[in-house]
Amino acid sequence: MIETHDFDVVVLGHGIAGLSAAVAAMEAGARVAVLERASESESGGCTRYTEAFLRLKSETELSDDFDEAMAEVASANPDPGLVAEMDSASESWGNVVRSMPVTDTDYLAALSREAVPTIQWIKGHGVRFIPTMLPQITLAPMTMITPSGGGAAMLEALGNAARKGGVQFFYETTGRRLIESEGVISGLHAVARGNRPVDFLAKAVVLASGGFEGSPEMLARYVGPGSAGIRPVARGAHYNRGEGIRMAFDVGAAPAGDFGAYHSTPVDERSARAEAKVLIFPFGIVVNRLGMRFCDEGSGADYNNYDRICWAIQKQPNNVGYAVLDAKINDVPNYVRAVLSDLPPIKADSLPDLARKLDVPLGALEETVAAFNAGCRAGRFVPSEADGLSTVGVVPAKSNWARPIDTPPFIAYPLIPSGIITFGGVKTNASAQVLNSDGDVIPNLYAAGAMTGIYYRRYPAATSVLRGATFGRIAGVHAAGLRGSEG
Repeated sequence: MIETHDFDVVVLGHGIAGLSAAVAAMEAGARVAVLERASESESGGCTRYTEAFLRLKSETELSDDFDEAMAEVASANPDPGLVAEMDSASESWGNVVRSMPVTDTDYLAALSREAVPTIQWIKGHGVRFIPTMLPQITLAPMTMITPSGGGAAMLEALGNAARKGGVQFFYETTGRRLIESEGVISGLHAVARGNRPVDFLAKAVVLASGGFEGSPEMLARYVGPGSAGIRPVARGAHYNRGEGIRMAFDVGAAPAGDFGAYHSTPVDERSARAEAKVLIFPFGIVVNRLGMRFCDEGSGADYNNYDRICWAIQKQPNNVGYAVLDAKINDVPNYVRAVLSDLPPIKADSLPDLARKLDVPLGALEETVAAFNAGCRAGRFVPSEADGLSTVGVVPAKSNWARPIDTPPFIAYPLIPSGIITFGGVKTNASAQVLNSDGDVIPNLYAAGAMTGIYYRRYPAATSVLRGATFGRIAGVHAAGLRGSEG
């Protein structure tokens, strides 16, 4: 006989979105269960390992560009006539508009409206927030805050609140399939350790199990060739295997977000450290295993330069690129803060020696460097902004920070793309309710966090944890309201 549990709200996932949903539902009086595929010591997904940058000026103010940044990534190339229909009340939207792959205005408004109250709510659970800045040297200063202690501090505070309030946790338990009857969700089937089936019955289910950074199959299907070489950014991301997304699709959920893209950062291939970022590559060149350049290393002083380099490395032989720099890197103030690897660079006093250590063809590397150097021109080098110091007559061109690689010692880092957030997921409304492919609410089903698709083409920095917490809380409150109803 299958083991069965009965709750008001079942939450799948233990990251910031799942714990926010669980605590919010518990505080609203619901009996709550949290299912987590990891062990208790490794629970929390990506949240446990992230610095949790938040795009706020302070605990009480969004960044000045918050609404603009979110609106810019809300769609790809939608039909402008359909988008115009979103100016009317959502109740009047037709089938196509409700389900179209665009992050709707009501959702964005809810995020903007509820983000600060959510941070205040988390603060009330004992989390302290402090000013911070991104480590990237080439970015203009961006005002933001972070929890003291990073994402792990948020998990600890909310986890403590959940346990004190009676939330039950089921670790090493993986969701497999939603329980549906006549179009209404009434729980989910799960598998505990040892392949033991367990049913969880509930008035509402909140899916918050992350994206598919840890699923080679889904990465290959959606992101494409070379995706096998994308390393999840931290141990917690390996647990994000897309089950929540697949379960929702199985009951008719609409897809949303850019399934072919992901947010990433280049990391040192040799390092086992979480987020072993190497962000000084714009000041040198990046070559592949054939010793050839393949991208514009200095395409811009924007956050998405890191996604662009990763997407390019993904397509190279063995999915590896080598950042090659010379002694002039010492001209860049505090460049070491942009290197989070725990391993020293590969160093050589000559290009032939460097090529040997990298195991790339010597002639090709020397030819690549010579051609690049010939294309560099005199000009003012400004590491903290897009300085326009570009190459001439070199393919691919380098748009900024182009200086000859000619001063030994030479250094190199082997870079691979690390997946932080996949963009594709399920479509939800401003109440975190999952919508079907016709744009209708799937009764009793909610989703929050990285498994909901809202980003297209690029990632607006410091918004993922914030939207996970915000819509996790919204989902928990709304789901708890179904207690005693018939759904």
